[in-house]
Amino acid sequence: MPSPRTGYVPILLRLDPGGVVLLAIVLGAAVLVPVLNLAVPPDSPFHVPSYLVSLWGKYLCFALLAVSVDLVWGYCGILSLGHGAFFALGGYAMGMHLMRQIGDRGVYGHPVLPDFMVFLDWDRLPWYWHGFDSFAFAMMMVLLVPGTLAFVFGWLAFRSRVGGVYLSIISQAMTYALMLAFFRNDMGFGGNNGLTDFKDLLGFDLQADGTRAALFAASALALALGYLVCRLMMLSKFGRVVMAVRDGESRTRFLGYRVEYYKLVVWVVSAMLAGLAGALYVPQVGIINPGEFSPANSIEIIVWVAVGGRGTLYGAALGGVLVNYAKTYFTGAAPEIWLFLLGGLFIAVTLFLPKGIVGTAADGWRSLRRRIRAPARGTVP
Repeated sequence: MPSPRTGYVPILLRLDPGGVVLLAIVLGAAVLVPVLNLAVPPDSPFHVPSYLVSLWGKYLCFALLAVSVDLVWGYCGILSLGHGAFFALGGYAMGMHLMRQIGDRGVYGHPVLPDFMVFLDWDRLPWYWHGFDSFAFAMMMVLLVPGTLAFVFGWLAFRSRVGGVYLSIISQAMTYALMLAFFRNDMGFGGNNGLTDFKDLLGFDLQADGTRAALFAASALALALGYLVCRLMMLSKFGRVVMAVRDGESRTRFLGYRVEYYKLVVWVVSAMLAGLAGALYVPQVGIINPGEFSPANSIEIIVWVAVGGRGTLYGAALGGVLVNYAKTYFTGAAPEIWLFLLGGLFIAVTLFLPKGIVGTAADGWRSLRRRIRAPARGTVP
């Protein structure tokens, strides 16, 4: 049995205040937003429209993706420019399941071929599509496919001691190669158009308000769970070694730790969280195409983490939400110059908030506390 000092409950209580606030907001939203959408009349000022439910659900998926990147970059020091690939693979796994629910039914009640395969005159289902008519199998692939790719990539890279900018470039090349592959029609993933025109999930219409609310709640719960997994990993002895690898990899290796194993575990867990984010993203936006593999998307994720605050997890989630909200706002308010406005925002944060929003706020709070306490210490009673 764990002692009172080292048990599991004290570890849970050691969550930082920012993380507690994040969990409270996310879990509260998981309940409140569906209620305001489904139970409040549309003419009420408290009613949340369905389009906002889907939009906010998309933001939550991006927040989970940012948390997954912060795990490897902020705590392990691995700058990944390829996490968009893991996000897209999770999205394609979910999209394949949704496509299997469309089309003419066979003798066992399952769709024979997705509609785009019928249009392209395919006569049989590719072997790698089998099993995706099952939701449980699809969700397993959502985690296993990005996790397996991350394991193979990480095993080869970390054992060869590839790091720094070289690892970043290789990870970017990985996602670019996948983008080119998925653009091909003969790959069986819809080519340039990707997978779209989804109808239902688990028998529920994806356009129904109840389904959208349920997907929002699932995204919120996934973000909370992802944050807890990452945070508890970093609070453990394993996490302390990971941060030692970030701060001094050679010294950590000299102490006898197999550095490559620690980096590999963090890398794989991060990829699986990114895949889960992609799987929740696809039914809410209604499409997944090879554009999600674009290296520019992976670079944008790094910007989210930098804006929110690297090495905090909850700061990364905040950055993911804020940057994408700004992107949505600027595209509507200033469609001609929104790219310049968004670029100016990134430059301003880099120049004036080098530690991100959360890091700068924390420094300001510590400085204020020191100023408040300084006169009290110098006062003679």
